[in-house]
Amino acid sequence: MANNEIERRVALQWRVRATSLPVIRRRCLRCTSATYYADGTFRVNANGKLLDVWLLARCVECGKTLNLTVLERVPVRVIDPSILTRFHDNDLELAAKLLEDPALPRRNGVTLDWDDAWALQKTMVEVSDAEVVDTSVHFVQRIPIRLTTLLSVGLDVSRSEVRRLIADGDLSSTQRLTGKAFGDFSFAFRRHAENQGSD
Repeated sequence: MANNEIERRVALQWRVRATSLPVIRRRCLRCTSATYYADGTFRVNANGKLLDVWLLARCVECGKTLNLTVLERVPVRVIDPSILTRFHDNDLELAAKLLEDPALPRRNGVTLDWDDAWALQKTMVEVSDAEVVDTSVHFVQRIPIRLTTLLSVGLDVSRSEVRRLIADGDLSSTQRLTGKAFGDFSFAFRRHAENQGSD
């Protein structure tokens, strides 16, 4: 590009949001499955003035219940009454919020699989004449997603093509575009004649 030419750029925003609760991975003690699902059901147990709270998950094969510790031996007086009500009401939104916290799976020795539990919303902007598309990505919920998968979905190309674009410098960011992310970031996509159809 000549020095006196102005690069044609356009700005987009992507929003990553959860669509369901993640799959919970841990080997079942009753059968050979290693997959559990949660539906937002909590178990609350009071022992005097102390409270225990678990989020329940069930094995997809045999239905065996797995108790995920949320609170353990916590004085009732320190718990926000509105949160306690939500535990008793089996609040699905609260369950989702708790599962976003990496401390919960770590404390309970499980891993979470978000692969089929998220969706990408994109602003509708005409980009056909743009040479560079600057995209900001906002995570509505704190859910870890492999960046090559996210970029593949957003740009409508294969993951191998995403890796090639990164290697060629056509996808660039101040953040590494490999591994997983759960926080906001931005990237630039330099479009050439062969990828003018991507957005």
